[in-house]
Amino acid sequence: MCGIVGYVGSNKTVDVLMGGLRRLEYRGYDSAGIAVIDSRGVLNTAKKAGKLSALVEELKARPINDGQTGIGHTRWATHGAPTNANSHPHLADNGRLALIHNGIIENFAPLKAELIAEGFSFESETDTEVAAVLLGREYQRVGDLAEAFRTIVARLDGAFTLLAVHQDQPGVVVGARRNSPLVIGLGEGENFLGSDVAAFVEYTRRAVAIGQDQIVTITADAVTVTDFDGHSVETEEFDIAWDASASEKGGWSSFMAKEVSEQPDAVANTLRGRITDGRVVVPELTEFGDDVLAGIRRIVIVACGTAAYAGQTAKYAIEKWAQVPVDVELSHEFRYRDPVLSADTLVISISQSGETMDTLMAVKYAMSLGAKAISICNTQGATIPRESDAVIYTHAGPEVAVASTKAFVAQITALYLFALHLARVRGSLPEAEQAAQVAELQAVPEKIATVLGVEDEVRQLARWMSDTRAVLFLGRHVGFPIALEGALKLKELAYIHAEGFAAGELKHGPIALIEPGQPVFVVVPSPRGSAHLHPKVVSNIQEIRARGARIIAIAEVGDAAVLPFADTVIHIPLAAPLFEPLLAVVPLQMFAMELARAKGLDVDQPRNLAKSVTVE
Repeated sequence: MCGIVGYVGSNKTVDVLMGGLRRLEYRGYDSAGIAVIDSRGVLNTAKKAGKLSALVEELKARPINDGQTGIGHTRWATHGAPTNANSHPHLADNGRLALIHNGIIENFAPLKAELIAEGFSFESETDTEVAAVLLGREYQRVGDLAEAFRTIVARLDGAFTLLAVHQDQPGVVVGARRNSPLVIGLGEGENFLGSDVAAFVEYTRRAVAIGQDQIVTITADAVTVTDFDGHSVETEEFDIAWDASASEKGGWSSFMAKEVSEQPDAVANTLRGRITDGRVVVPELTEFGDDVLAGIRRIVIVACGTAAYAGQTAKYAIEKWAQVPVDVELSHEFRYRDPVLSADTLVISISQSGETMDTLMAVKYAMSLGAKAISICNTQGATIPRESDAVIYTHAGPEVAVASTKAFVAQITALYLFALHLARVRGSLPEAEQAAQVAELQAVPEKIATVLGVEDEVRQLARWMSDTRAVLFLGRHVGFPIALEGALKLKELAYIHAEGFAAGELKHGPIALIEPGQPVFVVVPSPRGSAHLHPKVVSNIQEIRARGARIIAIAEVGDAAVLPFADTVIHIPLAAPLFEPLLAVVPLQMFAMELARAKGLDVDQPRNLAKSVTVE
């Protein structure tokens, strides 16, 4: 949540900042603003509640003289309502200093009381303005922005990325980070800062991630990084693996529609370079050490939301192939219940952004107790991969829509690669069986492409159901987390009541929800690969149909047993049971998207949601 961009260079600063904020819109926000030190050396700001278009109109009505130094921000409200006054940047030092902030400063109240007692006044309800006034006060004392930062960050509790400019130091942007993302973009005669690389990928594909408790100073020709104590820090440059066009709609009606269509490539790219001669070898895990992996006795997957459902899906594969017990935990609950961990426990974190605060804290907690940590992540240079012992990057490309689609299938794919790698290291899966599973995995991209062909059928179904007020989802085995994911997508996008249930739980309570006309999606397991589960799910369908439910079945091609009992059947290609989730989820994603569109809703930026939850 929140988007941050900083710039020093000879380009038009207002254009650079606004372009960066547009590419960061996906993170979720409710106000936006910029601050620029103009060509006369004067600090100017503009900020507005609402979408970025409101700020554009403000700049048309009250243009800012351009310069070579500036910062920009999109805010997701935490302290204080989304108003013009609470929007960033916030000013201090008699309007000569501007500051923007991502995160939450937990001890802002006593700091604010201290400043008020000294005679300072405040124009907003935010914790951010407290940091700005603190920084302005310290700047008056030391006369240097980076030095002032080093003093005030020691007094701030919580999570923050702070960027500031001061009109007495034109050509300089200073940033500080703790538990919140910040990345440097390296240009020729210009340098950038951003919440993620999308902020500056239009101008450069060279980047450096800033570490925990570090301060960065950029000018047009130099970048300096220190720790909070002022000691110089070595940094490592990386190349951004995608260009600016990847974060554009490219003619699609929405980013989500584009990203749903990109799922075959997301899976194929995640597989690339990790399968050789029918065997999975994940290069990123070779440094981890086969002996360490072979000694793992328990795996704990920590994640939130959609990522947690990817973990629940993968649990079945890891236990079956690698013969290691797996627990799946919600990150925000994990460290508050004193979990039992040891040196032979492996914690796998899943986060598309690599900045999910609850997950980051769970990883740090687990490692402090001696557990090993592997990250599944889609974002280069992110914090969680850097904090972990190893990382398996998904290569889904930028995911702009808030509701995750291609990242979800890429996460499952990466976890399946891990499971097969671990099975090979442990010798728990015969080579012939490994080869068979690898072949199934390699066939997934083409099969997802086939599933995309049901788009018109799903769109028509969604239009028929546009006035639906509640939808239920049922699944068994790997179909259960897919039912949960289908329900979550509908909640996120269409704002209607939706629940996912394990089909076996039906008679233990949920069947009371069934009434005439109640829509129920059922993820039907294959009659070939799940012969023991298939008839049970068909029986569930008969039970709820007898009570008037409207059945929409997701079933494989040729499953004739479902046809007499389902009102609608959406077919997916034949696949081995563990690979069915990668296919079955696609129609559910489409349905949520099309129902939201039928209701006239914004599928890319659903209300109250942010793409990356970087505060607890």
